[in-house]
Amino acid sequence: MLDKLSKWKAKAEQGKEIEGVNLENVPKHVAIIMDGNGRWAKKRGLPRIAGHREGMSVINKIVKKANSLGVEVLTLYAFSTENWKRPKNEVDFLMRLPERYLSVELPKLIEENVKVRLMGCKDSLPAHTINAVDNAIEKTKSNTGLVLNFALNYGSRDEIVSAIQQIAEDVNTGKVNSQSINDELVGQYLMTQELRDPDLLIRTSGEIRLSNFMLWQLAYTEFWFTDVLWPDFTEQHFLEAIEVYQQRTRRYGGI
Repeated sequence: MLDKLSKWKAKAEQGKEIEGVNLENVPKHVAIIMDGNGRWAKKRGLPRIAGHREGMSVINKIVKKANSLGVEVLTLYAFSTENWKRPKNEVDFLMRLPERYLSVELPKLIEENVKVRLMGCKDSLPAHTINAVDNAIEKTKSNTGLVLNFALNYGSRDEIVSAIQQIAEDVNTGKVNSQSINDELVGQYLMTQELRDPDLLIRTSGEIRLSNFMLWQLAYTEFWFTDVLWPDFTEQHFLEAIEVYQQRTRRYGGI
């Protein structure tokens, strides 16, 4: 018996679309900069942490929608290396969010065949945050569906510097010939070495910048910006971004 995705693909082959999306051209890797939680809360006279709490509830809806459409990887920018500059009470709350999210959603992620992954530097993260994420990674390691990649304490410049340092060390020890260094080899030293580069980047809240996010990997990614604040982001917005992506022609520098 065909599963849901197989049925949807069968319909797509007949020239039909599912929710306006052509299932034959779904971006395989979608990255999202989840921005606007603080502004969402401020507009309502609430503390910033209320916006982060509301934003957390959006994640599961988008994960479920991405998985149902056949997206292979969903990378979520959850906490940057620069976010440590925020007030301590806000940082402490943000460090509790992975634990709160996974304590509720992990059984659903397991049921939906989602594989949890972490991208970022663990060294500065609290033990309770690491334990929650490591537990989710362990319990979903055999899953074969959507890869849910959390960028936590992640900064692209730090990632690239670390890759350069590792390459230099391997050159010094003879593991790598300096003449063999190319973009493919560099990619093997990045935190995304097991993943394809993003096909589509979504940023919410109206900001039009990358904020030190996947600078190497986004070289030929399609961008979609929206004024919608992350807590107000819906499955329909996600579908709209994919529909716009499908209207574009990706030339990769060619004609």
